[in-house]
Amino acid sequence: MRKLFLFIISFLLVFNLIADEGMWLLTMLNKKYSDLQKAGLKLSADDIYNVNRSSLKDAIVQFGNGCTGEVISKNGLILTNHHCGYGQIQYHSTVEHDYLSDGFWAKSYDEELPNPGLSVSFLVRVEDVTAQVLKDIPATISETERDAKIQEVSKSIIENATKDNGYRAIVRDFFGGNQYLLLVYQVFNDVRLVGAPPSSIGKFGGDTDNWMWPRHTGDFSMFRVYADKDNKPAKYAKDNKPYTPKHSLPVSLSGVHQNDYVMIMGYPGRTTRYMTSYGVEEAIERINPSIVKIRDKKLAIYREDMNKDAKIRIQYASKYARTSNYWKYYIGQTKGLKRLRVVDTKRQQEQAFMNWVNQSPERIAKYGNVMNMYKEAYTNLKEYNLFKTYLSEAGVRGIDILGFANRFTTLYKVLETDTLAKEKKNNLIERMKSETEDYYKDFNAPTDKKVLAALLAMFAQDIPEKYLPTELLKIKKNYKGNFDKYAKEAFEVSIFKNKESVLAYLANPTYKKLDKDPIFALTYSMVGAGKKFDAEFQKDKENLIKAERLYIAGLMEMYPEKVFAPDANFTMRLTYGHVLPYYPADGIFYDYYTTLDGIMQKEDPNSDEFKVPAKL
Repeated sequence: MRKLFLFIISFLLVFNLIADEGMWLLTMLNKKYSDLQKAGLKLSADDIYNVNRSSLKDAIVQFGNGCTGEVISKNGLILTNHHCGYGQIQYHSTVEHDYLSDGFWAKSYDEELPNPGLSVSFLVRVEDVTAQVLKDIPATISETERDAKIQEVSKSIIENATKDNGYRAIVRDFFGGNQYLLLVYQVFNDVRLVGAPPSSIGKFGGDTDNWMWPRHTGDFSMFRVYADKDNKPAKYAKDNKPYTPKHSLPVSLSGVHQNDYVMIMGYPGRTTRYMTSYGVEEAIERINPSIVKIRDKKLAIYREDMNKDAKIRIQYASKYARTSNYWKYYIGQTKGLKRLRVVDTKRQQEQAFMNWVNQSPERIAKYGNVMNMYKEAYTNLKEYNLFKTYLSEAGVRGIDILGFANRFTTLYKVLETDTLAKEKKNNLIERMKSETEDYYKDFNAPTDKKVLAALLAMFAQDIPEKYLPTELLKIKKNYKGNFDKYAKEAFEVSIFKNKESVLAYLANPTYKKLDKDPIFALTYSMVGAGKKFDAEFQKDKENLIKAERLYIAGLMEMYPEKVFAPDANFTMRLTYGHVLPYYPADGIFYDYYTTLDGIMQKEDPNSDEFKVPAKL
């Protein structure tokens, strides 16, 4: 087999895609192959995706729950981004061994560091199961009933695909539920940290350069996949061996040149390319600004405390990075959507669609109400969608201590009913003890107290009272809007105030004590409010889902010769283009590469974002 090369672009080379942009499923290669060849591809389609022999797909992995990695050696060495490995680097860092600041490099296999909870998944195969999933779905049932039937069929498909082989599988919908694919993975759970540069290289430019060009970030880290003696997945064991992959990528040191063909394979998270003007308008005017506002406040609190104390800096490094990444993204996305007048473009597309629909009675019957469904749903969901944004960003997911308290919900219900067998109950308690040890490793009560007060104040101020969780409304009135006072008093009495308090509770857990805990009560109330309004607006959400499915189906019918690209949903994709410079605005030119000279030009010893290591 001839040597396969894939350019690994770790430094975010920015290039212009040729006209038919998209993140293509590997099962669509046959439809796109002639275009790929014209662009400059030298590989065959089988070299990229083949279930019967090794191919490029065997060297591209899901890294953890949201990243991509590349296998670059016969001994299971994985290359991924620095920000993708950041949580693991932070996990192993202490004030005495500050791998975040100093970097880490294992000099032998024995020095490589295990990472509990981290997995690497290899794609085994993809199968179109649309016919199986949809064959017994009546057109007249509600979206909730439709989803329940689809889940039932999908469960059976997954069980058959994973029977007696140790694989993991999922069934994912594409094109708004017009297509369904089965994706089968082999998952490895022994993944060890091999090396990472210091953050002054791996995060050079920080928030300022994030999502921007030109940038000079050495955004990489290295891990290794381990397997048992038979090269099969196994839980961590000291005597596991480096995994021998089906395929690995040779790394070219030749660099790239202008107009070179480039191809990227990986696992992009989520896109909404078929969102209508109503959704884009909502994102620009309400959702994105709210996310930025909430995260801006949280980041300021983190930053202040991290700058004062090295231990807190390490504890909150990963939390800060996770929060800031999409804070910067939503700022840029909003600017881009406005600058490119995307709402106007979408409206033109929607008008063209309706003009096509109105040319045929059959189309009118099928698609004639689609845009009205969109408009009505977004109008009715306007306040609800903002509430859900705050519930996530300034609630159970946005405030760490509430998120941790929410993990006790299962125990709470077990204690309330007292029907679970003693052994299962004890296993649950032991699991909670383990999670408690992990959580409080990166916990600083004064920091979380400030975050709790600040974000609850925003929630209570910005969301109409009719949507406020009962407990939050009670706090707002009882404390007359003084959330600092509430947070102080809640932390004084809550079992969640520190690790020792939680472990003491778990030594003798009772329903009554958890029920009266102020932090848990607030968490439980927030989750309850979410469920209440989910149910209240279920019909509007169903109409939105149905409208999207019909709209995408209609577009495909409108343009039968066009190969449509599905939205990203963390499944393996391929995109391609050419290395080119970039003209972002009149009179501004960005070259297609950056150099060490640019690092030295940006150097600022007074800024944590632009410090340059002495060795460099």
